[in-house]
Order: sequence, then structure tokens, then C-alpha cells
Amino acid sequence: MVSQSHAGEPVLRRLEFGLNEWLVDEQYKRYLEDPGSVDQTWRDFFAVPTSAIGRQARHGVTAPAQDRAGDAGDAALKAVRVAALIDAYRVRGHLVADTDPLATEHRAAHPELDITAFGLGDEDLDREFVVDGFAGRDAMTLRQVLDALRDSYCRTVGAEYMHIKAFEERRWIQQRVESPQPRPDRAEQLQILYRLGAAEAFETFLQTKYVGQKRYSLEGGESAIVLLDALLLRSIRAGVGEAVIGMAHRGRLNVLANIVGKAYAEIFHEFEDAVDIRSVQGSGDVKYHLGAEGTYRALDGSAIAVSVVANPSHLEIVGPVAQGVVRAKQDLAAGGDEARSVLPVVVHGDAAFAGQGVVSETLNMSQLPGYRTGGTVHIVINNQVGFTTSPASGRSSTYATDVARTVEAPVLHVNGDDPEAVVRAARLAFDYRRTFHKDVVIDLVCYRRNGHSEVDDPSITLPTMYDRIDARPSVRKLYAEALVRRGDIGERQVEGALRDYQAHLEQAFAETHAAAGPVPPEPTRPVAIGDPADVTAPRAATAITEETVRRVVASQTGVPQGFTVHPRVLPQLQRRTAMPDAGTIDWATAETLALGSLLLDGVPVRLSGQDSRRGTFGQRHAVLTDRRTGAEHTPLNSLDPRAAAFTPYDSMLSELAALAFEYGYSVARPEALVLWEAQFGDFANGAQTVMDEYISSSEQKWGQRSGVTLLLPHGLEGQGPDHSSARIERFLQLCARDNMTVAMPSLPANYFHLLRQQALDGHKKPLVVFTPKSMLRLKAATSRLPEFTTGAFRPVVPDGTTDTAGIKRVLVCSGKVFYDLDAHRRNAGLTDTAIVRLERLYPFPDEELGAELARFPADAEVRWVQEEPENQGAWSFVAPHLHRGIGCVSRPQAPAPAVGSARRHAGEQKDLVESAFR
Repeated sequence: MVSQSHAGEPVLRRLEFGLNEWLVDEQYKRYLEDPGSVDQTWRDFFAVPTSAIGRQARHGVTAPAQDRAGDAGDAALKAVRVAALIDAYRVRGHLVADTDPLATEHRAAHPELDITAFGLGDEDLDREFVVDGFAGRDAMTLRQVLDALRDSYCRTVGAEYMHIKAFEERRWIQQRVESPQPRPDRAEQLQILYRLGAAEAFETFLQTKYVGQKRYSLEGGESAIVLLDALLLRSIRAGVGEAVIGMAHRGRLNVLANIVGKAYAEIFHEFEDAVDIRSVQGSGDVKYHLGAEGTYRALDGSAIAVSVVANPSHLEIVGPVAQGVVRAKQDLAAGGDEARSVLPVVVHGDAAFAGQGVVSETLNMSQLPGYRTGGTVHIVINNQVGFTTSPASGRSSTYATDVARTVEAPVLHVNGDDPEAVVRAARLAFDYRRTFHKDVVIDLVCYRRNGHSEVDDPSITLPTMYDRIDARPSVRKLYAEALVRRGDIGERQVEGALRDYQAHLEQAFAETHAAAGPVPPEPTRPVAIGDPADVTAPRAATAITEETVRRVVASQTGVPQGFTVHPRVLPQLQRRTAMPDAGTIDWATAETLALGSLLLDGVPVRLSGQDSRRGTFGQRHAVLTDRRTGAEHTPLNSLDPRAAAFTPYDSMLSELAALAFEYGYSVARPEALVLWEAQFGDFANGAQTVMDEYISSSEQKWGQRSGVTLLLPHGLEGQGPDHSSARIERFLQLCARDNMTVAMPSLPANYFHLLRQQALDGHKKPLVVFTPKSMLRLKAATSRLPEFTTGAFRPVVPDGTTDTAGIKRVLVCSGKVFYDLDAHRRNAGLTDTAIVRLERLYPFPDEELGAELARFPADAEVRWVQEEPENQGAWSFVAPHLHRGIGCVSRPQAPAPAVGSARRHAGEQKDLVESAFR
């Protein structure tokens, strides 16, 4: 496979290494690039002359004794075979590791790990080889090498990391995995036993007290509590200030009780449905969806703030939400050390980790500038089954965690019945994350003692698995027996741990009785909702001074010395700067004024989207790129050193995870204006779960407020079905109880006031804005300077007619279609038709619209006009609010939002506008 000529020229040759040829190839390529990147054994081998190695490779015989090159070649060949064996265990050892607590026997040997596959035999077992620091040794016999490899890679932790390209990361992991692992001392063993007892006690009590109720128990995976305990204790000692946990249902209640510190009484009240219906949570949610903030307290008295993020049954969607919460908290932390300030932990189920695409999206975020959080510790509670679906039907990969390989995250597969190994894995994961600021995965291989939700019988579909589970003692019992058997802890100490276990039960009973009264206990504070706002407070003033207008627009061309603005962008910026003097301000400039003035007011602004920095339609240019050097400049960040920060990011090509992240960010930073822009409004379809489960309902379910703002380009302009409609009707169907604001402004100044109102109002609500496309450069769609320095957002823009006596027809519309209607009215010289613009669709402005319609004769016909098909758009929502008998002018009902032909679209639009005036 590999040889070297006498002249020193490298030559690739094939050695008879069977299935492991590629290992030597890889080492040789690395040797050629940098000899120092490979072990000394490999360097010695590659330095041997071709003739010696060639004879050994081709004939498998030892050269004559007098041929010193041949002797060197034989020794080097054996040494490199041992080195290849070591690498094979590093790559494949996890495949035979003892990580499955339900396995009836140890996994069969892997053919690539047999010494004979490397040309080694029993005669070599007691031969000593140079191993260049493997297992902390310079030289070892082959027998010692095999023992060390099996201890490192084939016991109850299977380390999967050789897919990582960075040599220093692999070397870091190797040094820790291959070093001798001392047993924990008695104090650590007692802590493990105590945590297992607490986890088991909690589940046992719930099982006996609330038979048949869903709780998604942790039974079979109690080591997850030990894992979190070790992870948080490591965090405390490393100076981490806070931990944020996102997790699905399995074990959630146990984590809330034993990690976050949620009171037993509060949890039991939730089981007994003793929720105060007058509480801020409105309709509330089931107990295993709730989040909480609390304090984790280690047995030594140290503590760390910890929270669990609320999430719905759409399991993995909580991952990017938690990342957004963490990033917001890190941005607020002093010093900017993201890895030290807040630790993100996401707990997954095995079936969901493999099956839900948002996992891949979230992993892809992990190293992106706008989304990184210094690395996340992912914990997969691997029950080895979904609801009733086995891995054979649930994934195509070997492991549930294989998707993590796409971002080169190391994966530690660990047997959940070995809690000491679980602690080692937790510490290794934390240290890796802190060192390299990258994601790491712990695959906690365990089982689920009951059915998916305790109300189904799992033996119906998994009879043999549950025969093994039913016969298996608990993790706590197995560990206690092992400690006594090893002599690490005596029976008396185990009895002491059992007394703690019984104390947890007694405490649970006592808290249940104490909580039996009619008034529920004070609830644990929902996660990161901020202080309740005064909903009766007057709306903040949104107008700005002319001085501020000129200051903001001046920043657009005030680039650093020597900075070369792209010649196609510079004229746009120059026009933007001149607009106050020209007397009219367009949409992009109005947005710039809103954001810039907010920064001067001390309001941070975060903007993200697939093309948000430039703007999908080349209108924003929030970040400028030097035409010659590629350097970047953000004009709004040069306004004033005392101004708040503007952080615009181009996101990955995602809607689901990207919007979930921004929602989480907005929850944890209510003082900031957080904007997410879809490339086209239609693409928001991909994030429907976030809208249904978080944006529209989180306050009612969890008391969790968000001011996230969605910018969704909308308008039927002949671009086909997938670049036309942001699905207005779907958002309006979600509107109730003042849960969010939905608007489609047609005036730049109204958009300006809307954004400032969203940022400055104390009572945070999500905002959905249907923004324009072609209207961005429509000359008629501009505003005058006084509209920015006076006034406020107008939910209804009146018709300009003062003499209303002759009005026979009133058209009510939203968005771009107004300009088509107005142009037709002017061109046709019509004076009997008024056009009223509905700029805010929800909360519906009944009072303002009613006042405007009352100006017209009672017999004037009122019509709603929309571009969208009749079964789409806002028609079905606004009709009940217009008390006069009205008609709808629209496209005919259709399953698709728009036609695919620009010519056909133009004809439809002409007919629609003309029909509005007939």
C-alpha cells in the first residue's frame, strides 16, 4: 500500500491489510502533508526504504539477517500493523462496545478488529511495540495494547469521533478516552446512588399515586438524572453562570423536580388538575409540556441557575427555541464568553432525534455566526423504541445519533445501567464543549420500563423486549449491588442511601397532603417571560425629530475611509440620503429610519433571514461589502457609540429552525426588536409548527410572552403560486384574545410607526407584517417627511375625499391592490368611489373603520377587494366585522394561491380591478 523509494520519492503501493488498507492510506496522506501530524510509529514506517517493505508486502517473508534494511522493514511493518490496529479500534470499537443494557450477550467481534486482519498472530501477543504515547505508554506488548483498546473503546462507553476532520480534536479525545479511568471515590459513588434513588423515588410515587395518568416516566433511564447532575456540577466548577435545558416529554417531570427544583406539591397539583383557572396561563397546558426556572443545588451546596423551556408535543422543535433563548442570554452576559456564560443542553428521544428534520437544521446552526452558542450538549435518552416503532422501522442509520456526524460532533454511546460510565461521559462531553465550543452528543442507551405514556401495553408489539425489561432490576438496585460486591461501599452505606430514598417518598407524601387544600402552591416561574407589562399603559410615542431623520439617512453613505461601495449599490444609498430634501421617503428608507431611531433610543435590533442583510429584492443593504476587499460595514452601527447594537444576519436556508430560534431569542430578550424575514412570504409555510405552537398560543398556554416580528413579502404579481401569497388566512385563523398583531401596511410611514410601536410598547405581542415586493419601488407608495416626525400608526387609512355626499361605492382593501384601484379610479376620472385602506387586520379596528364608513351615505355600497382567491386572503375574517351587507371582489376560489403565467395574471388583475368599480 505504502512504500518509499531509495531516492526519497513517495510511492503508493497496496499492502495486504485486507479490510484495513484505507487506514494506512489515510495515515500516509497525512504524513505527506505534515509528518508531525501522525504518530512516531507511522513516521518510522514511512521512512523505511522501498526495497525492504516491498519484499515483506509481496512475499510475506523475512529478509536475510545480513540485510539490515530487511530487518528494519520487518520491524516497521509489524509496528505499522499495530498502529493500524489501534486506529481500527478508534474507528470501529464503538460497534462492539457493551452499551446495550438489554443485550442478552456481548456483541460479536467485528472482523476489522481481529488481529489476523492486520497480519498479526498469537506469536506477536507478547512482542513489544513502540506505541508513541498510546494509553500513556511509549511501548507495550500487543497483549497490553489489546487490553487497553478494549478498556478504552469496548466497555460500557463507545466513543465515536474519528469522523472529525480536525486532528487536534481527535487527539484531545484520544488522550482522554485512552487514559486509565479511575473509579470514583466514595463521595462520588454515594452522590450517584443518591441521585438514582431520588429519580426512582419520584417515578415510583407517581406510579402508585396516579395510576393510569400520562407522565412519560424516566423508569429505565434514571441515569439521565445522574448525567445532568454531573454535567451541572462540572458547569458550576467551570464558572458557568446558567444552564438552559430543552427537552421533550420523556423524564421531563423528573428533571423539573430533581434538577430544576420544582416543588413536588406543584407537580402533584397539576396531576390533580388543581390549576387556578384565573392564572396568567389562560387555558394552560398539560404538565409534561410546561417549563420552569429554578436553581440546581449540588449535594455540596453549590448552585447554578437552570431552566427547562416549555414545548409542545412537536418534540424536537424545542431544540432551536432553546438555542435562541441561550443566544439571547449570552448576548446579554458581560464579557462575551458565550461558552462560559450559559450552557445549552438539549435532551432528545432516540426516535425523534433520527426522525425529525429540525434536528438536522438545528445542528447546522451550531457554528453559524448568527446562531452559535458555544456548543450544545445533546443527550439522547435512547429507549431503543419510539411509540411502538422499532429502530428497524424508524431509521435507516446504524445509530439514532448518526445525523450528528454531519457537523462532526463526537458521539459517546454509554450504557445507562453503568452510572459511573455515564458520569465519565458527561464530564468528557462538557470538557470537549468548553474546549472547542462545538456540539457533542451523549447517546444514553437505556430502555423504557412502561409504555410510551403509561396507558398502553408495550408487550403487544414488543413482547420479547418487555420480557427482558420486566425481569431487569432497576438501575439503582443494580448499582447498589455492584458497589457492595466490589467492596466500594458497605451494606450500612447502602442502607443509608435507601433511607434517603425513603425520605424522598415521605417528603412526597407530606407535600401531597400539604398541597391538598383548595389553593394551589405558588407556581415555579415560567421560563424567561420577563416582567408582566402594564396593559393599560398608554402607547409609546413613535414619531421622531427631523434631526434624527437626517442623522440616520446620513449614516447610509458615511462609510469608512477607503471603503469602496459597489457601484450598483451606491446610487441607492445616495438617493436614500437625499430623500428628506426630496420630500418623499420610500419603503426601504422608512424601515432604515425605524431601525436607526430605535438604536438611538437604546433598543437593540436583531434581524435575520435567508437574504435579510441585502434584502431579497435588493432593497435593504443593511450590511455593505467592499467591492475590492470584501470587508463589511454596517452603517447603522456607526450612528453613535452609545446607541444599541444592530445585528443583521443572513440565515441558513431554513424556516422551521430559523424562526424557532428567533422566537426563543425574543422570549429571553423582550427589550429587543427581533425581526425574522422570509425570503418570500410563502416560505413561512415551512415554519407552521412554530406559528401554531409558539407564536400564536404560547402566552395562553404557558404565560410566555414574545415580541418576535415576522416580515413576510406578499403580493400577487405574476410570479407564480410559490412567490405570491404569505397565506394571510392562516395567520388570521390563529388570531384570538389579543394574542398577536397582524398588519398589511401600504404606506412607508405606517410601516415605520408600526415597527417603532412594536419595539416600544411594554406589552409584548408577536407581530406579523405582510410586506411588499414590487411596491418597494412604486413611486406612488411613498410618504412625506412630516409623516415620520408627527403622528402614529394608523390601523385605517381614510379615503381623501372630503365631499362624501356623492359617494355611491366604498372599496375596502389592504396592501398593494390599493394602488391598482387608485390608478384605475384616477385614470377613469371616477368621483363616486371611495377607497379605504385597512392597514391592521388584527386586532380588528372596528371603531376606526366604523367611523370612516359612517362618513359615507347609508346607501353607499361597500365592497371588500382582495387580490387573493375568494377562499384565501382576509375575506372570511373581515366579513363578520363589516356590518353592512357587503360583497367580495376577488379571484375565484382556487386550491393554489396564484396562476403560473405572468400574462394570465395580468389579465386576471385587470378584470379584478375593473370589477371593483362595476
